[in-house]
Amino acid sequence: MTGYARAEGRCAIPGVPVPFNWVWEAKSVNGKGLDIRVRVPTGFDSIELAVRQAAGAVLSRGSLTVGLQVTSDTSGALPKLNEPLLDAAIALAMKKAAALPSRALGTIIAPARLDGLLALRGVFDSTDTASLDAGALAARDKVLLAGAAAAFDRLTVSRRDEGARLAPVVGGHLDEIDRLCVEARNVAALQPAALQARVSQAAAELMGAVPALSPERLAQEVALLALKADVREELDRLTAHVAQARELLAKGEPCGRKLEFLSQEFNREVNTLCSKSTDLALTRLGLGLKAAVDQFREQIQNIE
Repeated sequence: MTGYARAEGRCAIPGVPVPFNWVWEAKSVNGKGLDIRVRVPTGFDSIELAVRQAAGAVLSRGSLTVGLQVTSDTSGALPKLNEPLLDAAIALAMKKAAALPSRALGTIIAPARLDGLLALRGVFDSTDTASLDAGALAARDKVLLAGAAAAFDRLTVSRRDEGARLAPVVGGHLDEIDRLCVEARNVAALQPAALQARVSQAAAELMGAVPALSPERLAQEVALLALKADVREELDRLTAHVAQARELLAKGEPCGRKLEFLSQEFNREVNTLCSKSTDLALTRLGLGLKAAVDQFREQIQNIE
């Protein structure tokens, strides 16, 4: 889910007094769900919802930060002076200055200067949208949203490249789980004979001079213990989960949530296997499975 993309361009359309350059940046990191943060300059709030919707249409998981930067491009035209706003600012400054005591002006309060008044927001029409009509605003937003869509397309490519690099790693963890399951199945097949030997030895030690258990009774005890220690169902389910995980990866579609669910199932089956084990070799294989499942779970946090 980690990725970075950038798209930039220039907006020069009728109705926008001063052309401006724009830059979209999109960064994504791991996340359980889809968390989108959009940062746009003041005056560009009209596109925020559409940007969120565009991101949600192409991404399904991750923490995404989207930012827009705009800079006025005055190379082709001079900024347009908003004379009514400047006149109103000058009149207000003169009115307030006249209302102050003569000793306050210039000592306690500095008089208004033209450069300060020209720096007021909106005096020069640039990227400020206050003076844009509905048609110009819609045209400007269309240009910016197309730029955002381009950034999201590049981000998707970046995330897909990361997924291609992770696929062999995740597949390796699945191979390890599968290999350990095969070994555990071979060890588990030897458990009934080992249980019979242990039960016979324990019975002989405990009963002493008392006559030994009959073969039928011994077989019953061994069968009961073997049933309780049987891990074939857990191994069958683990093998099925491995096959399902491989199918999900092969589809090339977003599958992070499903793989996360499978990792929980892996962990549940391995815990049951370890609790049932009555053999040291099988317990060691169970611990190896737990380690492989943990590694699998860590890697799929990066998968959409």
